Amino acid sequence: MTSTPVSPSLPQVLVFAASDPSSGAGIQADLLTLASLGCHPLTALTALTVQDTTGVQSVHPVAADLLEQQARTVLEDMPVHAFKIGVLGSVENVVAVAEILSDYPEIPLVFDPVLASGRGDELSGEEIIGAMRELLLPQTTLLTPNAPEARRLAESDEDEEEPSIEVCAKRLIEMGAQYVLITGTHENTAQVINTLYGPDGVIRRDEWERLPGSYHGSGCTLASAIAGCIAGGASIEDAVRDAQDYTWQTLKNGFRGGMGQFIPDRFFWARGGEESAEPTTGSDEPKADA
Repeated sequence: MTSTPVSPSLPQVLVFAASDPSSGAGIQADLLTLASLGCHPLTALTALTVQDTTGVQSVHPVAADLLEQQARTVLEDMPVHAFKIGVLGSVENVVAVAEILSDYPEIPLVFDPVLASGRGDELSGEEIIGAMRELLLPQTTLLTPNAPEARRLAESDEDEEEPSIEVCAKRLIEMGAQYVLITGTHENTAQVINTLYGPDGVIRRDEWERLPGSYHGSGCTLASAIAGCIAGGASIEDAVRDAQDYTWQTLKNGFRGGMGQFIPDRFFWARGGEESAEPTTGSDEPKADA
């Protein structure tokens, strides 16, 4: 008997990420975001963490062979329209995920290189970062670092001073990423400036109102929202634009679930929280050398 190829009614996104018991960040944040945007999320758990809204206490990587079994079992059964990567937990897991992705080069990959928690807890050491540069960046469709992550990923022994964001973006694209979206939440600017770079330089630059407070899982939300939009058929630029709008809304309607950071409300629209959230300025810019 020949089985009929599956044609799912919902876009399906496979997420490689670590568990967060608070559901503010990690794979739980990815699930909430993708479901909110009308996607069906699939998961391959990379690590267990002990954390809450105040910080990360410990990270316990899943064995690489178990991670691979999770992903390959799902991929053999279910069509996937996009990949999203978060915390991987170990060099062995970076290697395992890179090998899996190499078998599916046609599927877009959104890579959120989570190097530290919002509080600053270390989540990826230098050995993991080196493996990311070598094995994952060449397979990445869109990389979504914040400014500190971009600088750390792109740093060179020859740097005598901190490289600019533009230099970092150019280096990361030279390492293999097709596009790089560098977010400015950690920069000392009046508004949050997010910039999308391609091979020829700046594609779009958006400025957003800097909201008060600190948020747990904003980066996970943005990267997963982009992956969901791409899975639904959007172009990179449209996905970046729409996902920024969605993420800003989740933060604007965020809530204090515990004693630490605010948690983005990924289902704000179900509670009547939606409002116009166009970027303050910006959007399309002429392409220029980065």
